[in-house]
Amino acid sequence: MQLAKASCSILSQLNSVVEQIEEKDFSLPCPSLGNASVGQHLRHTLEFFLCLESGCSKGVVNYDRRPHDKLMESDKSVALLTIHRIKEFISGKKEDFALMLEVGYELESEESVKMQTNYFRELTYNIEHTVHHMAIMKIGLKEIAAYVLLPPDFGIAASTIRYKESSVVISR
Repeated sequence: MQLAKASCSILSQLNSVVEQIEEKDFSLPCPSLGNASVGQHLRHTLEFFLCLESGCSKGVVNYDRRPHDKLMESDKSVALLTIHRIKEFISGKKEDFALMLEVGYELESEESVKMQTNYFRELTYNIEHTVHHMAIMKIGLKEIAAYVLLPPDFGIAASTIRYKESSVVISR
């Protein structure tokens, strides 16, 4: 399935980054990221997938209720285990199914809004969200861990890669 393949591909890229980055740099505050760390951006991204996993068992996905796991953002081994867990979860889900999405945007209230969604739509959202954060992580990695070798398409949407490739073919 295309969505599972795309998810696992970007998770593999993240896995490669985590394997390469030194532990001290993983949680190092990065000035160009507003003093957030690469580990914090990774944890944020992975927790969205974990919210989807949890939501699939409950029938309701709520990304607002992330745990903000400090260990996942500071311990590379925890991050790597989480990436592996997410890949297994995604690989095990082949069919689409209905879900509810629960969100809350009012700062003064805990009230939330529920709307219909489905697994494929939420997996798509997670892919887009992850690619966005990979682009942000790339900025931080260049600043604090330039030794990390990134794939040329790290943090670039598939549609952008296709567009660039077609532009090269057209201009020849």
